[in-house]
Amino acid sequence: MPVVTITMARGRSYEQKKQLSEEIARSVTSVLGVPVERLTILIHELDKENIALSGKLLSEG
Repeated sequence: MPVVTITMARGRSYEQKKQLSEEIARSVTSVLGVPVERLTILIHELDKENIALSGKLLSEG
């Protein structure tokens, strides 16, 4: 049972997350040959104040 975890900054729409999930499901099932029913996709959203890039919080910029 493959599990795909996506961690990203909060702010994407429901439709974007739905489309992303569908695309990932198509790709994983095609490449790994597993039934889509066995695939789990987890989306973790973080506030920008909890993500730093090059030592600077994304909320600062």
